[in-house]
Amino acid sequence: MASWNRYGSRMREAKMFMLVLLVWLLPVLEAVKVSPLIEKVSDHKDFKKLLRTRTNVLVLYTKTATSGDSHLKLLSDVAQTVKGQGTIAWVNCGDSEGRKLCKKVKVDPSSKRGGAELLHYKDGTFHTEYNRPATFKSMVAFLKDPSGPPLWEENPEAKDVVHIETEKDFRKLLKKEERPVLLMFYAPWCGVCKRMQPVFQQAATETKGKYVLAGMNVHPAEFDGLKQEYNVKGYPTFCYFEKGKFLHHYENYGATAKDIADWMKNPQPPQPKTPEVPWSETDSPVFHLTDESFDSFLEEHPAALVMFYAPWCGHCKKMKPEYDEAAEILNKGTDSPGVLAAVDSTVHKAVGDRFKISGFPTLKYFEKGEEKYTLPQLRSQDKIIEFMHNPQAPPPPEQSWEDKPSSVSHLGSEDFREALKKKKHALVMFYAPWCPHCKNSVPHFTTAAELFKEDRKIVYAAVDCTKGQNHELCKQEGVEGYPTFNYYNYGKFVEKYNGDRGVSVITYLTC
Repeated sequence: MASWNRYGSRMREAKMFMLVLLVWLLPVLEAVKVSPLIEKVSDHKDFKKLLRTRTNVLVLYTKTATSGDSHLKLLSDVAQTVKGQGTIAWVNCGDSEGRKLCKKVKVDPSSKRGGAELLHYKDGTFHTEYNRPATFKSMVAFLKDPSGPPLWEENPEAKDVVHIETEKDFRKLLKKEERPVLLMFYAPWCGVCKRMQPVFQQAATETKGKYVLAGMNVHPAEFDGLKQEYNVKGYPTFCYFEKGKFLHHYENYGATAKDIADWMKNPQPPQPKTPEVPWSETDSPVFHLTDESFDSFLEEHPAALVMFYAPWCGHCKKMKPEYDEAAEILNKGTDSPGVLAAVDSTVHKAVGDRFKISGFPTLKYFEKGEEKYTLPQLRSQDKIIEFMHNPQAPPPPEQSWEDKPSSVSHLGSEDFREALKKKKHALVMFYAPWCPHCKNSVPHFTTAAELFKEDRKIVYAAVDCTKGQNHELCKQEGVEGYPTFNYYNYGKFVEKYNGDRGVSVITYLTC
């Protein structure tokens, strides 16, 4: 009996020992589980090849095999998310081969806290040390745009702003928060948002405890329903909530922190905007035509320059004063060479359709009721008056990019969504034909498209934002200037490409 007791006691001790050993070994066992997407490198030649063939590489250097455990676990998740856009590599400076490599590249992780160091390489050379927060969101944002600004929540001065990541977090905040909430819906690339963020975060600090000021990046497609719910048509959009209910928008985009704090004390809905007076209803010396008056006007005026425009068009707005001044000068003379007229093509569509107007402004010269010239080069008062005194045919138009044979897919509002749904990787260039930077980018973008024309999963596409309904499409896709490059994955917006518009465009979809 005693022997059985001794045997049982030894068995219990053995089990306890195995349990303690297992608990001690568990972290070690977990540490060695490294994602296959993280490239383990120890040979210097392999390292050089990696930098030569990949343009966006984040390398973790560790003192030992286990000193980078916490980083490796996080980087495994990051690698999955940035797959196809960036590469993550690991060099263990603790083994014999890795030690040689670390010595050659002059990296010593043992001098760093935790025995690990993260360095970024861009286009084959060292770019920068990764010194942003070691969080999933920050690392993903960094690898998607290594030269871009940090996330708003990384700014220590924005600590009093509540940063919302998901729709679930948004609903939870509204349900539980008793204090009034002012929420800023924004996009990371938006210039006005960037200008307002310091003001907003200062207001958040000054009103801390009384109100909640929150920020949420809603540009990704997953938030389309939320944007529709709160009428977010541009960035930033400010929404004010009390006890979870939306009351109204805040629309002072030139506000100071004090303005926001004062408004929160007595929140009022925005005042109705005074509608812009139509050009045709102003004291304009230009003759404003309609579908009904167009032909009879041309019969009465043998020489007429007609501007087809849209009220929302920025270039039209810029040109209106020049056109008005030119008309006033031409109307003064007794022997005027002709008259200037205008047609709002968004209202009087029949005339615009008749003359195939596809972009704004479009200027056409008529002689004795017949269309004679289309004049894209006329924009200033001097040039308009000079032309009217000596009407000459414009130089032959340059062949449009769309008409030139290439592997670039030219899309419009009618086929944009459907075309991108089928492509795993799509880089879209939103452009205007007159834009000099766009013209400089075209050869590189065309070369890139040619290189990948055989790959059915990749497309380099272009959208002319001046054509027809494309203007609305470009606005929806966050285009604020030309050219704008957007990257999509199966039709979903992923990020803006802010890199070099030259050779880097060619390699972007392969890094």
